[in-house]
Parts: sequence; C-alpha cells; structure tokens
Amino acid sequence: MKSLWNSFKIAFSMFSKIPMPQAEWTEENMKYMLCFFPFIGTAIGIVLLAAEWICRYLGFGNSFTAMVLVLVPVILTGGIHIDGLLDTSDALSSWCDREKRLEILKDSHAGAFAVITACVYFFVLFGTMMQITEVDDRPAMYLLACGYMVSRCLSGLGVITLPKANASGTVAEFSRKAEDKKVRNTLVIYLVILATVMIWIQPVWGAFMFVTALLVFAFYRHKAMKYFGGTTGDLSGYFLCLCEAWMPLVLAVVMVIYKV
Repeated sequence: MKSLWNSFKIAFSMFSKIPMPQAEWTEENMKYMLCFFPFIGTAIGIVLLAAEWICRYLGFGNSFTAMVLVLVPVILTGGIHIDGLLDTSDALSSWCDREKRLEILKDSHAGAFAVITACVYFFVLFGTMMQITEVDDRPAMYLLACGYMVSRCLSGLGVITLPKANASGTVAEFSRKAEDKKVRNTLVIYLVILATVMIWIQPVWGAFMFVTALLVFAFYRHKAMKYFGGTTGDLSGYFLCLCEAWMPLVLAVVMVIYKV
C-alpha cells in the first residue's frame, strides 16, 4: 500500500502543479505511477465542473466561462503537455531526418511553427468551449470532464506499449520502472469503465467522443513510429493535447448536429 501511495504522489508531482507530499523516486515507488496518471484528469474534470458552476453562479458570460475552462487544465498541469505539443510541431515541420527531429524535441527554443501551433490550439479550444457553454448542457460538461481521464489513459498506454525513440529519455525511464502488464491492464480497465460511463451519460455524444480519442491515438502512433521511431515524453504530450482538443471539438459539432 505504501508503494501505491508513493506512486500516486509521484504521478501528481510529475504531471501536475497540485501540491503533494514528497516521495522518493525509487524503482519500487514508480512501478505503478502510470496507473495514477488518469487521476490527474479526474482532478482536472472536478475543478472544471466546479469552475463552470461558479462562473454560472456569479453571472459571468459565456466568453469568460470559456476562457476559464481553457485555462483550468493549463494551470493544474503547469502546461507540461503543451510544451510537448509545441516541440513536436517544430520537429514535424522541420522535414529533417529522424535524428535531427529528435534533437529538435530536446531544444528548449520555440520555433515559428510552435508559435503558430500554440495560437491555433488555443483558438480552437476557446471556440469549442464557447460553443459548449452557449448550449449549457450538463451532460456535455460531464463528458468534457471525462475526456481528461480518457486522454491520460491512452497516453499512459502509449508509454507502455510503443517503442521508445530515446532510450535515455524520461518516457523510457518510466517504462523501465513500470510493471508493464499490470499497468497496461489497469489502464485498459479504466478505459472500459470510462467508455461505459460516457455512453451512459449521453449515448451518441459519448460514443463520438470516445471513438475520436481512439482515432487520435491511432494517428499519434502512426506519426511517432513513422517520423521518430517510437515515442518520447514530448510526443506523449503532443498526443494528449491533440486528444483534449479533438474530443471537445467533436462534442461541440455533434451537439449542434444531434440535439437531444
């Protein structure tokens, strides 16, 4: 039990800005860390729902509420995954060989394509959240909250199942110290539960969102294998950001096309 609690603390310390007691980063304590990665999505979902309710209660408009919803995940994670999105955008846009792309991922400087990607990413998120808040449908908000768990389950599966592009990178280190089979099975069980819950909340919207997440994961796997030879920490962040943009975008579109 102690190692599980330490794995929980390490997951939140690594992937969020939520204060946690310190835990020693030993191999024993990190074995099940990825099992708790989706719980950060749970925290984001809870705060998201609370923030949306507070904005409604205080009488803020849809644009202000949408801005808050966009910022909640960034604040709670410190933007760690967005860094991966931007680095990967620069690497993919370079059209260099595999080794050079991996070097670009390590470069702390932001290129032109990273800036463009950041602008597009936040514009899409803001527009999507605006559409969802204008409809003001509770099932949509619950589905939105679930999405942050789904993306992290799939991201964790990518870390466990995909080859590692950089043998000395953070993802490779996490994978080496993880109990692969147990972690993989746990994340799959989470996904089955989440799919069931999302379809129960709203069958059509939930199904579209979950399938979208799977399609984004397939796209990410293709990109990672073709252009990098495997995954890295930055690529995992790239996937997570794409997933968390496409799921609400599809939700917003389906809400308009298919009204309850």
